[in-house]
Amino acid sequence: MAWETLERLRVYTDESDTIDGRSAFSQIVAAAHEHGLAGATVFRGMMGYGGNSRIHTARLLDLSSDLPVMVEIIDTPERIETFCSVALPMLKKGLMTREPVTAHRPPKQGE
Repeated sequence: MAWETLERLRVYTDESDTIDGRSAFSQIVAAAHEHGLAGATVFRGMMGYGGNSRIHTARLLDLSSDLPVMVEIIDTPERIETFCSVALPMLKKGLMTREPVTAHRPPKQGE
């Protein structure tokens, strides 16, 4: 079983953040796809707050249309580094983090 060291990029934003009129998270995923990264997943938060210290929640009585969103991308450190040079200028607000991860990927079919 082969394990490899990859890198995880996380982009923290919210549902209302936009880039060129489209949601920031969808623009980040589209850019990751265009740049050939291994994959991207978007997670929608149930509750959270960020730089403005305003709490956003998905509770029915306090239903917010501005919930926290996280985009997670895992790929090689080199490919993440290259993608960051594209993604960083796109963000108007939010936070990006990078960290090493140890991962195992099953072989692709035909290998």
